[in-house]
Amino acid sequence: MKTDMLKRLGLALLIAMMAGALVACEDDPGPAEEAGQNIDEAMEDAGEGVEEMGEEIQDSAEEN
Repeated sequence: MKTDMLKRLGLALLIAMMAGALVACEDDPGPAEEAGQNIDEAMEDAGEGVEEMGEEIQDSAEEN
């Protein structure tokens, strides 16, 4: 009987936390989220640049 009550309480807590998470998700990103997105984009651009440079070095090495 005690375990059933704990299971129900745990389930109710999980549902409440999931509902809170959905409410916290807004369509309009705040300044911190925008900054994070800008950082992500900059890191992706940098990674692509490094990858392209590596390919150019490899192509150059294959020609010699």
